[in-house]
Parts: sequence; structure tokens; C-alpha cells
Amino acid sequence: MYKVYVLYSVIKDKYYVGQTEDLPKRLNEHNIRRNLGTADWLIVYSESYETRTDAVRREREIKSKKSRKYIEGLIHNSNKSKD
Repeated sequence: MYKVYVLYSVIKDKYYVGQTEDLPKRLNEHNIRRNLGTADWLIVYSESYETRTDAVRREREIKSKKSRKYIEGLIHNSNKSKD
């Protein structure tokens, strides 16, 4: 299973969109590489896909929007569906 994910950095007030087969490992890599050991990035959204092709396609779709508002809408709507 592949994941398309959105991370959020409180310190930088930025989102990061990516895809991976191992989300916990990828989160750890972001926190080590991007913040020199400061665990700042948080997983705020994810979607699952059967194939890497589908995950890459969705990642590109989200990135093509170039919109913080779009990403925040995804997060907001996923939180509503959990209620």
C-alpha cells in the first residue's frame, strides 16, 4: 500500500506533500533531514493507494493546485469525516 501524505511544520508554518510506501519511516527522514534532529513535521493528512503509479498521480494532482487553501480543505474534510 502506498500513501500520499501531507506534513505540516509548526515552526515553518508550511505544508509538504509527498508519497511513500512507509509513512513512519518517511516522517522520520523528514524530521532528521529538514530540521537537524528537531521533530517538527507532523502528519496531518494521508490517502492510501494500491499502486505507486496511483499515489504519484494523486501527489502531482495535489501539488498542481499550488494552493494552501486546497490542502487545508483536504485536512478539514478528512477531520469532519472522522466525527
